[in-house]
Amino acid sequence: MTLQFKVHKLVCSACAKTITEAIQKVDANATVQTDPKTKLINVETQASRTAIETAIASAGYPPAA
Repeated sequence: MTLQFKVHKLVCSACAKTITEAIQKVDANATVQTDPKTKLINVETQASRTAIETAIASAGYPPAA
């Protein structure tokens, strides 16, 4: 399934790398696309939305409500 999150703290490629690594700890096969300009993250994953959202928040980048 494809999930999309808006993350206001996503501002650079280092942020994107941290978020991608956090997501891939939950689902090693996840495909992650990040865009610091729009602050959007698209994730193709088999994990639940809650699991991915929690991983992103735990990395210090809580998704917008």
